[in-house]
Amino acid sequence: MKAQQKLDKNVILTGFTSFFTDVSSEMLYPLIHAFVSTIMAAQRTLVGPILGIIEGIAESTASLLKVFVGYYSDRWEKRKTPAIAGYSLSAFSKLLLFAASFGWIFVLISRFLDRVGKGIRTAPRDALISESTPPDMQGKAFGFQRAMDFAGAFVGALICFVIVNHYLDPSTGNLANLTAFYFLFALSIIPALLGVGFLFFVTEKKVARIKGAAVKLKPNINIFKYDKNLKLFYISQIFFTLGNSSNQFLLLRTMQLGHALTTVILMYVLFNLITSTLSSSFGSLSDRIGRKKLLVVGYSIYAIIYLAFGFISTETNYLLWLFWPLYGLYYALTEGIEKAFVSQLAPPDSKATALGIYHTVVGLLLLPASIIAGALFSKLPELPFLFGSSMALIAVCTIAIGVKETAV
Repeated sequence: MKAQQKLDKNVILTGFTSFFTDVSSEMLYPLIHAFVSTIMAAQRTLVGPILGIIEGIAESTASLLKVFVGYYSDRWEKRKTPAIAGYSLSAFSKLLLFAASFGWIFVLISRFLDRVGKGIRTAPRDALISESTPPDMQGKAFGFQRAMDFAGAFVGALICFVIVNHYLDPSTGNLANLTAFYFLFALSIIPALLGVGFLFFVTEKKVARIKGAAVKLKPNINIFKYDKNLKLFYISQIFFTLGNSSNQFLLLRTMQLGHALTTVILMYVLFNLITSTLSSSFGSLSDRIGRKKLLVVGYSIYAIIYLAFGFISTETNYLLWLFWPLYGLYYALTEGIEKAFVSQLAPPDSKATALGIYHTVVGLLLLPASIIAGALFSKLPELPFLFGSSMALIAVCTIAIGVKETAV
């Protein structure tokens, strides 16, 4: 039976790369908001806007690379080399965090280079996964990749929780000093380098040619020549991403509602556990029943979660123990399936380019999204979540009504 087919070696190897990379990243990610708050102790009112600038610039400007790296990855038929380069840059970018005591600008540069690395590696890696997998197993393959991502995130956040719990200052609910932060920064480099190592065992796959083609076709970088359904999906992502600010705001909101840093990280650990547990199963389900249904359900759950984050008060902050796991369910329903959906609708000779365009559309809008969220948060902490919920509902309607799914 097809359902019993095994995943290709490349999918397994890139999965382990994702696992160890996310162990490294998520040892640090839940602490970025607390780290920035610590080094800006005398300017606490600026923490929200500064987080918006850091996350927005890091994600958005680096995303310009994704479409061009995707295009040249298709043009040169190279996936392995840019993937190794991107993961390596992300690993070494963490060294800059040791200079952050001189100013938050070093946090920005570190996050920027980390995201540049992601911009270089993402489209070639995703194209490699797609080309190593039969069409009727794409959801399973991308679901596995996201499951490994979030399994690594779970382990990384758990390590973060243990170390933070050891160094926590009960009087402030934050880490007592910068030493604990720096210890985690140094520790995080080890799994990052392990993740890079797995990529050296990946094998490039030959791109399937259109039968009878005399010459190799150039990949299509013109978005207007893509299938109408793919273009509409891109449009839905514009609306969704404008309201989908950095998870740092969810962490900041959780802490602001009265939870200590250790509790915030524990909720984040639970979120990653739910996502890693369910991603592969939902990916396989999308191969059987279609991607569109699961994406509509996932984005609808997101809208409910963000609405809840807007209305929960300090008196009802215990409800966050419900909504953080639900946030993990949203991720499991959408993250890997979005990529499988783009691969399904993309031209065969332009998969990395189409995936690069998707990541670029999403990434570029994270700058205005994070700046909007930072500005709204400084005015009223509930506002960015209410805005995000409304944008998600527009995306749901666009996909549900406008996008037609082709057969898997």
